[in-house]
Amino acid sequence: MSASTDTRPEPRAEEVLPYVHFRARVREVRRLTPNMARVTLGGPDLAGLTSGGKDQRIKLFFPRAGQDRPVLTSGPSWYQDYLAQPDDVRPVMRTYTLRDHRPERNEVDVDFVLHGDSGPASSWVARAKQGDHIGLLAPNALHTPIVGYEYAPAPGTDWHLLAGDETALPAIGGIVESLPPGAVAKVFVEVPDEADRQELHSAADVEITWLAHGHGPSRLLEAVRAATLPTGQAYAWIAGECGVVKHLRRHLLRERGVAKDALYFAGYWRHGADHDNL
Repeated sequence: MSASTDTRPEPRAEEVLPYVHFRARVREVRRLTPNMARVTLGGPDLAGLTSGGKDQRIKLFFPRAGQDRPVLTSGPSWYQDYLAQPDDVRPVMRTYTLRDHRPERNEVDVDFVLHGDSGPASSWVARAKQGDHIGLLAPNALHTPIVGYEYAPAPGTDWHLLAGDETALPAIGGIVESLPPGAVAKVFVEVPDEADRQELHSAADVEITWLAHGHGPSRLLEAVRAATLPTGQAYAWIAGECGVVKHLRRHLLRERGVAKDALYFAGYWRHGADHDNL
């Protein structure tokens, strides 16, 4: 499990207008763990960017070989115009999670899973340096309601279940850190190596189970099945490899009694697909 590709559909029609293009430049690249890096992006253009939740998804646009910056399209028909660009001009587009947003500094953080040159995003971040150009498609602060985020537990939720692999860790980290005092969460995160654990801080009562898959079969479903979970009304958020997420969802619905409308799931990548990470 060394890579990922965005298996979710491109933005729906109703998502196009709330999202606008922003230009940014790399301010810092920092290695968080052996297999994950955090890239800080900034610039005056980000003054109009906003976020609706801790799993806010955005699109990133990477320049093609020979370009110093991506060639972006804009407006209501941006996606059709994007597809019409020549292959050697059209920037590589991938979906990522907005890990952190500091509007007072016109700055955002995006975390990248590192897997060498097996995908354009991983290849880009391995060479990224301060000043490099990149494009973002993200929510526009002038438009409401904000779309592109899913973590939304209903009032009366007694406890939270979060589960995913390294591609889901940026969202899980943001959610954990946002939980208020008194909230209860059981968290399961699978990463490539024990050294890829991250220190996540929360005011809530959070128990995190870290698993290391070592690029072998996933142990996530096995860990959740074996866990003793709290009673009461649950809200579950699961994401990662499509097959694992499918089985986790089935287990939570059929064996754990989680309500269908209290469970969000997303297949971020699929075994055998082109390599790249969310």
